This record gives sequence, structure tokens and C-alpha cells, in this order.
Amino acid sequence: MEPRPPSINTLARALGMSRTTVSDALRGKGRVSPATIRRVQSAAKAAGYKPNPLVAHVLGSINRSRGNAFHGTLAVVDLFEPDHPHGPFPRELVAGARTRAAEMGFSIAEFVVGPNRLPWTRLDSILQSRGAHGIIVLPAWFAADLSGLDWSRYAGIYTDYVTTGPQLHSVSPDHYGSMLSLLQILERRGYRRPGLLLQRQRDERIGHRQSSAFSAFQTKQGRDALIPPLITDEYPQLEREFAPWFRRHRPDVVLSHFPETRDWIRACTPAIPPGFVLLNTLDRTYPCAALDLQPRVIGARAVEMVVGQILRNELGVPAWPSRTIVEARWVEGPTVRAAAHAAAGGELRV
Repeated sequence: MEPRPPSINTLARALGMSRTTVSDALRGKGRVSPATIRRVQSAAKAAGYKPNPLVAHVLGSINRSRGNAFHGTLAVVDLFEPDHPHGPFPRELVAGARTRAAEMGFSIAEFVVGPNRLPWTRLDSILQSRGAHGIIVLPAWFAADLSGLDWSRYAGIYTDYVTTGPQLHSVSPDHYGSMLSLLQILERRGYRRPGLLLQRQRDERIGHRQSSAFSAFQTKQGRDALIPPLITDEYPQLEREFAPWFRRHRPDVVLSHFPETRDWIRACTPAIPPGFVLLNTLDRTYPCAALDLQPRVIGARAVEMVVGQILRNELGVPAWPSRTIVEARWVEGPTVRAAAHAAAGGELRV
């Protein structure tokens, strides 16, 4: 059995001091001489003692409020990218985080870090003054640079895939598994020639998980003349290249992040319109089949994970970062055949 980590009580016994004296010396507060502070802190370091900031905050709150429920603070950080405004997904994620945090006795404080916004150093000062030790970083369009903060004082969760460093534990949509599940649903409804539209940067940001799952599924089915995904660098290029790609390959269902794709399909005037699936329900501007990436569930999981780290006193950059993934939920819509009518080629509206 591994020995228990040193505590204030074990330090007090080893030093022949009272628990209160050791506690005050570790915090540098109370009526304790500088020599005693140095002695206690040196012994704590040698013994490998690590204070648990959440426990200290809870006890302090109880002392101040005489037993009222403790409400800690978790920081939610949005990385400001001036040329790439963030859409509704982060807002939904924060809503889920806020609800779950309240259930667990925490509040959420939101901050925006980046150019002409709050610098990391200022955020560090604010969080220290508030006694906050948990940080949830919202998704960024590009690989997130989190190196501006001294993470040794914090437990952190990133809610997307790629950072330039440091690598934190993360929770994010299961883009690979969700694409496989979507294609299985469509296959059961009689679709045999799915087509996929993507922007290259969006695909790269999630490690090519959507395009890889799409290609893997098609290859596994052993079909001839597989339809290559249409992947372009910019949105205007995607729109320009859609009609030639569509007329050449004739997909029977199109998967896209862009609701405008329905108009592009109509402009091609196929005799039998294909199905259409939007890859994020938050982008819907009309009724259609879509994937719900469940941002509120992701926000709730992020809160649970960061609170768990704090309770276990696991502050700092993890030696082995882990990833939690949440599979998307299928949302029915009139732009694909309903399951009950798939065999009969049921009516759909595109």
C-alpha cells in the first residue's frame, strides 16, 4: 500500500507544533514568526506536502459564513480571434457549464483573453484574488496557444482538439464516431452515394476526423466509384466548385456544415433531389435533418472534469493528457427519407 500524502496534521506532529501554527505558517498568515514560517515551509517541501486549494477555500468560506453552502468559482476563457468570430456553439457550451456548475455548488466567471482583450497575466491575478483554481477554455478556430498562463496553480480543461501547448485534458465532440453513426443511419434509409462538403481548415482543426470517418466507412462498404469529399480552402471556393462536383458525382445525399447548400442543390435542378444533412443543428435556418453536437453536455462534462481535478489536487499541466468525447445526436428532419418510408423511397423536401 502506498503511504498517504503528508497532511497538516502529520507535519504538525513531526515538528512538535500545533496544527494551527503549521496552517498559519504554510499560508504566511497569523501570529507566526518569519523563522517558524521558513521552518514549516521547508519541512513541507521536503515531505512533498501539497495544499489542496479547494479544501482551503471551503474551510475559509465556512468560517466566514458559519456553515452556509460553499460556492467556488470556475473560470471560462474565450480566446479572442478578431478575424474569426465565434458562433453559437461556445455560448451553448457555457450554458451547459453554468447549469452543471450551479448543481455542484460553483459559479462561472467568463473572461475573454487575446489581442486588445485581457492578457493572460491579468487573468492570473484576477483568478488568484478570487481563489479560483479551475479553468475551462472554449473552442478556438485555430490551434489554441495556452502558454501565456502559469498553469501550476490551476486545473484546466480544453473543449476542443488542438493546442500549440500546453496540452490539457480535453472534452470535445466525437466527430469520427458521429460521422460513422450518421452514415449508418443514412445507409439504413437506402442512401448509397453520400457526398461530403468541408472547409479544409475546419477539417484540419479536428484532426481530419470527419473526412477520415467518411472515407473509412465508404471503403469498408466496398462500393465502386466512391464519391470523393469536396474540400476547399475557403467558403467562396466551396460554393463555386459545388455544381461541377455535384453534376459529376450525383450524390443521393449531401452532408454539409452550411445551410446554403440546399440552395446550391436546387440550383443544379436534379430530377430527383438528393437528401441533405446539416452537420450542426445550431446552424439551421430552416427545418432539416441535422446532427446535434451536444454543446451543453460538453460544457457539463468540462465542469465535472475540472472540479474532479481540483478535488484530487491535480493542478498543473497533466503528464498524460486525456480526451473525453461526446457523440452527436441524430435530429430528424424533412430533408431525408424517414426511417419508416426508406424502403418505399418516401417523400422528402429539399
